[in-house]
Parts: sequence; C-alpha cells; structure tokens
Amino acid sequence: MKEKVVHTIKKYNLIEKVDNVLLGLSGGPDSLALFYILKDLQQEIEFKLHVAHVNHKVRGKEADEDEKFVRDICNRYKVPFYSKSVDMKGYAKKKKLSEEEAGREIRYNFFYEIINKLGGGKIAVAHNKDDQGETLIMRVLRGTGIDGLVGMDYINGNIIRPLLDVTREEIEKFCEENNIKPRIDKTNLKPIYGRNKIRLELIPYIQENFNEGIIDTLFRMSRVIKMDSKFLNDYSYGEFKKIVIEESNNKVVADLNKLVDMHKSIKARVIRLCIEKINKDLKGIEEKHVSQVIELIDKGITGKRVNISNNINVSISYDKVVFIKQRSQKNKKQGFKYKLNIYDKTYIPELNAVINSKIIDKKELEIYANKNRKYFNYDNIKGDLYVKTREPGDRFIPLGMKGSKKIKDFFIDQKVPREKRDIIPIVEDEAHILWIIGYRISELYKITDNTDKVLMLEYKKLEEE
Repeated sequence: MKEKVVHTIKKYNLIEKVDNVLLGLSGGPDSLALFYILKDLQQEIEFKLHVAHVNHKVRGKEADEDEKFVRDICNRYKVPFYSKSVDMKGYAKKKKLSEEEAGREIRYNFFYEIINKLGGGKIAVAHNKDDQGETLIMRVLRGTGIDGLVGMDYINGNIIRPLLDVTREEIEKFCEENNIKPRIDKTNLKPIYGRNKIRLELIPYIQENFNEGIIDTLFRMSRVIKMDSKFLNDYSYGEFKKIVIEESNNKVVADLNKLVDMHKSIKARVIRLCIEKINKDLKGIEEKHVSQVIELIDKGITGKRVNISNNINVSISYDKVVFIKQRSQKNKKQGFKYKLNIYDKTYIPELNAVINSKIIDKKELEIYANKNRKYFNYDNIKGDLYVKTREPGDRFIPLGMKGSKKIKDFFIDQKVPREKRDIIPIVEDEAHILWIIGYRISELYKITDNTDKVLMLEYKKLEEE
C-alpha cells in the first residue's frame, strides 16, 4: 500500500521539496497510516510535516484520550503538534448546521489558521477510495449534477488527498502488518449519521445484492466523469469570455443575443460562471435559480428582473443581461489582520494570496518594483508588521505628500470601486501604515540616502481552481 500512496503523491505532485504539510490526524487507521507513510517519505522528499488534531468533545474521556494518543506520537517523532478543543454540538446548534457539517467546518477553519501561521502550505487529509464511493452515493441521493459526480480530487487548492487510490481494507491491512495500533472512534460503527448509514448499511447491501465491486465501479465512474466535466467547464469558460461585455467586483454585464443562442446546458454553466464572479462561490445557488435566469434570458424583455439567492439580481437591459450583487452588512466580506513573517511569507486565506518578505542591505539593492512589489526603509519600522483590511479612521501619508490622508478619501481619489475597498490588503507597523497594496506606499518609509536596511514586500495571488 505504501508504494501505491507514494506513487499517487509523485504522480499528482501532491508534495514537493520544502513544502509545509499539515496532516489532520485523528488517531484512526486512515490518518495514522498516512502519518507513518509521510514520515518515511520525508527521507526522500525534504518537506516539513506538522500535525493538527481537533477534539470535538463528543465522546468525553475517549476524545481526550485520542488527543493524548496523537500528541504522544508527535512527541515521540518530534513532529510539531497543534490541537484544539471545541464543543461541536454547541457549534452546530449555534450555526444551524448538522453535526457532520459543523465538524468539517471546525476542522478546516483550524487547519487554515495553522497554515496561515506557518506562512502557507498544504493540508493533507486521509480520504480513501471508500470515502470517495460514500461521497458519490451521498451526492446522488441529494440530486447532484455531473460536476458533483466527479467526487473528491487528489488536490483541491491546497488540500491534498494521498490515500484516494487505496481502500479502507488496504489501510487496515497496512496497520496490521506494520504493528500500527490506531484509536477506534466507536461512533463510526453506529449508523447515526447519513454517511455512516451509507457505509454500514447501504454499501454492504449493494455489494451483497447487486455489485460486489461497487466502490471500484464508482471510482472508475468518477474518473470518466471528471474528464467530461473538465471539457464542459473549459468550453463553457471560453463561451463566458466571449459573452462578457463588462466585469467588476460585484457586476457582470453579458451579451443577451449570444446567451440566447447557446445550448441550454452550456447556457446554464455560463450563468453559473457569471454568478460565481460576483458571489465568489456558488453556495446557496440551486438549479431553480439558474432556471429562473434562463427563462428571463430566453424571454429577453427589457426591464424584467429576477432576484435569486445571496442578494443577486439579474435583469435585462435591451441587448444586455446584467448580473449584480447588492451590498449588505450580512454579506459584507469580513475583515482580517495577520502578523507578517518578515523573514519568509505570510498566507492570507481570505484572498488566497501570500506576501513574500525579504530584508536586504541597501548596497545590494536592485529595485524591480511594480504595483505588487515595493521596497521600504526597514530602519523606520516600529515593532511588528501586520497585513489587514481597512479600519475606521485609518490614515496614511501617501508617497510625495506631506500631510496625512484618510484611507477612505484616498480610495475616493483613486476611484477605487466601493465594493472593493473592504478587501484591499494594507500593511502597517505598530505606528503607521506602510503600503496600500496595489496603490501607494507611505512617504514615511521611502528609501533615502541614509537608509541602511531595506524591506522588500511582494504581494502574490495564488492560483485558484
């Protein structure tokens, strides 16, 4: 099994040299097997392994023992360990989520919190081939489309799944052969959650009565569908680029006549792309919303509009279709503030971006500045550096000016769209603002003849899938 997992990691470039890899380690068979495989792989690929464990406080003493078990293993192998205890049931109730959804949200929020502190990296989770089959069945039962049948991928953003080619049976055999004694979560043996019922009742019934190899069948199906889905998505994106007339942070204007002539399947995908551009994702967008927009487009009556989920309005204006997201406090992007690692890089999860930092002697300086890379007088910096979004009352002294200016007024002068102002990253020390990223640095931190040390900061967006 180990060879198969290593082959998967290399085939899909899941882990590369000097990566930070954060493993979500529950102590169960899947994640524990992955832990030992990754530990061995470090001798071949020089990456940094870290472990995160979330105690959901559902199983009382047993959950506490799981945490101690994982901590002891990490101490034994000198692997950095991070843990968090959360009342999952209370969180689920507060957020109005199922316990499964709450557990997942808690885990990934914690994982991203650690990754940010590490300055970026990859999150390794122990989903296996059986998990893939269960996920596909769950999605079928909920009424998914073709994209949902692709299932989980080996890599999605910075989440990697090295065990996706191996079955639960192979994992258990690996643990047995290598004398690995995992912790067993007894709740996984009870049909109390939807996924558990599929695992413990539905799949065994299908295997006994219809298809003994249902897991492999589902896995093959997902690979075939992935190929078709990718073609449709790539083709639809090309069509999307053809019909877009105007695009901003909260508005997309499309060519009505070109949309009307499209096949309904492609039209639906293009509509989703328009919505995704202004909503950042498709959460809350259902098939009925897309159908409403298709009906609106096909009728093409100027002045007609539909209001769909998440404050999104779609209207017809002569030969144009206008998708616009209305601003509201409820849906306003939350602010952030992170301490900058001035000797490495800092990950900003809200923007899927990093800030690379470097301190150099002025005499060695070769300036290659652009709007996303700037140089500062390091001697003038007070205390720690932070990257954040704007706050009420923020002021700074733009380069070339003597007096300070409110950030709000600066944005107005620069004609920054209102909906964009709350997500523009700003770098500050403990006294002043150094840089409004993408716009201007501060007069207080410019390089002078007396400068000794120079701080280089570079803002870089990461690729999004």
